[in-house]
Amino acid sequence: MMLKIGVIANPASGKDIRRLVTHASVYDNLEKAHILRRMFLALDAVGIQEVIYMPDYDGLVAKALKGLKLSLKASPLHMDMWADERDTTEAAGRFCESGVGCIITLGGDGTNRAVAKGCNSIPLVAVSTGTNNVFPSMIEGTVAGLAAGLIAREMVEVQKLTYVAKQLEVFVNDRMAEIALIDVVVCTELFVGSRALWDPSCIREIVLSRAEPDCIGMSSIGGLLNPIGPRDPQGMHLRLGKGNTNVLAPVGPGLIRKVEIQGYRLLSPGQEVILEPAACTIAVDGERQIEVYADQKVSVRLTHRGPCVVDVQRCMHEAGRCGILQNEHHRS
Repeated sequence: MMLKIGVIANPASGKDIRRLVTHASVYDNLEKAHILRRMFLALDAVGIQEVIYMPDYDGLVAKALKGLKLSLKASPLHMDMWADERDTTEAAGRFCESGVGCIITLGGDGTNRAVAKGCNSIPLVAVSTGTNNVFPSMIEGTVAGLAAGLIAREMVEVQKLTYVAKQLEVFVNDRMAEIALIDVVVCTELFVGSRALWDPSCIREIVLSRAEPDCIGMSSIGGLLNPIGPRDPQGMHLRLGKGNTNVLAPVGPGLIRKVEIQGYRLLSPGQEVILEPAACTIAVDGERQIEVYADQKVSVRLTHRGPCVVDVQRCMHEAGRCGILQNEHHRS
């Protein structure tokens, strides 16, 4: 039983260029601090004794803790900061070394991709505060805190209420260059630029771990052809361009586009896709990350080596069904 929780809150999530080209909301840092505040109150109520957190340039957690009277101890990691996703990956690795029983993240697909590089098998409660999110969920902060506390203290059956997420591994000349939790996209643009991806007209190929028609972004394109959920074993490979099929997809908040589909196929676990050779950029989970030359070989493999994810709804239902939070048993 662990009485310790790790927290990573990304102050940059929910603020990228897609707010200028779509109708996305801005998730300001004051709102993130309010979410964290409710989360800390829930963790304290369920008997968590210690929270360690990644420091950030906006002091989100310090703002959240201001004026709170808690039994738990909250302290920042002592680490050098790069002010990019390397901080998140290092923090997740430090949490592993510190023996936390669960990690809570506030961010988007990109934040959780960075966490996945360092968190090993620690259960993850992913709260959405980014753009075009598929991996994290819209979870109220209080409920996220309660679920994370129940998992960390093993007051519920952890294995029953978590699952291992799928992961896409990107190889350049047979060396792994990146991972993605949701999508790998081949863009005809040759430079990373603003990183964020929103225009389907510059997309040539998409590889998906999940194809969800009720989500925003690249996943919705595949989901409108053949839905694939987070626990389904398959993935999908799509080629975009003139063909016999098109879908009207929500590629961004308020941004609905007709996307021409040349063809698609389902992928089995472990299957590798060799992408069409050409100069391009590769985007992972919505952000262009890799510049590729025409003579480089790029492939993507679907695996089940992603992070361990807490099913918050099932966790809370299990707590109710078993009476776990009745009669203050949580303090025993």
